[in-house]
Amino acid sequence: MKLYAFPVLVFSILMFHCKSPKEKEDTTATEVVSEAEKAPVLNLEEANRLSQLPLHCINNEYPNKLSQTLGSDEDLQAPRVLHPAFYGCFDWHSAVHGHWSLVSLLKSFPNIDDAETIKQRLLQNISKEKIAEEILYFKGLHNKSFERTYGWAWLLKLAETLHTWDTPLARTLEDNLQPLTDLIVEKYIAFLPKLNYPQRVGTHTNTAFGLSFAFDFAEATQHEALKTAIIDRATYFYLEDKGCPITWEPSGSDFLSPCLEEAALMKRLLPVADFRNWLEAFLPQLKDANFRLEPGEVLDRTDGHLVHLDGVNFSRAWSLYKIAEDLAEYSHLKAIANTHINYSLPSIVGDSYEGGHWLGSFAIYALNSVTN
Repeated sequence: MKLYAFPVLVFSILMFHCKSPKEKEDTTATEVVSEAEKAPVLNLEEANRLSQLPLHCINNEYPNKLSQTLGSDEDLQAPRVLHPAFYGCFDWHSAVHGHWSLVSLLKSFPNIDDAETIKQRLLQNISKEKIAEEILYFKGLHNKSFERTYGWAWLLKLAETLHTWDTPLARTLEDNLQPLTDLIVEKYIAFLPKLNYPQRVGTHTNTAFGLSFAFDFAEATQHEALKTAIIDRATYFYLEDKGCPITWEPSGSDFLSPCLEEAALMKRLLPVADFRNWLEAFLPQLKDANFRLEPGEVLDRTDGHLVHLDGVNFSRAWSLYKIAEDLAEYSHLKAIANTHINYSLPSIVGDSYEGGHWLGSFAIYALNSVTN
């Protein structure tokens, strides 16, 4: 036995030293993952940083994508003429949620650095006269489906945030915006019964996203007719859905997750017990504590479509937070949400206008959704 003691000892020492670098590597990897999963915070410093994006773009008229149907030569007008309130930020919906961003930041951080400039810009753009002109555009012969339902949803998010902000400024802005808010609500209620199939895409026309924001508005303002219209259609569309193919996501230019947006909508609408049963059939893998979902990787942030993947990271995050809300067995999803925000947040300020004109709003909404 003694003849074998030394070789065994040498072998054991060699094995120990061979393993230690690997063990050290694993520890480092764990630390990196832990850092990535830390909950991001929207503090005053971050608010000041993010506010520069909408401040830079809400009155920046060009470049501009009008998404316009021309009925005659008279329709060929400058963006500020067609949309005197929401002409900046490259397109109408981005201008709307750019204004929402400033309202949201000012509401949470009254002492933000550019507070007075923000107030002046909001009052200048969201005036009774300019909103009246916006309404005229929506009532144009060829504009019935303009911004349906993505821009509609962000308009109602703006209205909701003003409604829940108790300041004289918010009351003035809410009153000025009210005629357009009412028109968008009317358009939702008229349109939803006619929509026989939902749009399950990762871009603007995603039905679940539009319904989620509209439902938030209806809840905040106690608009029962809109709530009823949304609940009726959403349950018709989604209640029997099973096995959503989340492994197919994201597509190359997605900024929304079809699977997660739908799940976040149903979380809003269903009683908790019913939602648990529904989610286990719809996305059974989410309940596994080892479930992983890698952030969308952006290879070129100067490309207006490829940079959408930063948006999918933010929107995935806000959906995951909503799904996990008050459900302890899904609390591990919050770390995945944190990782998605932490991947994209450092890159959106000071980067290309292709993303800067809209990604700030996505980042702010995702940060507002963070839960511990």
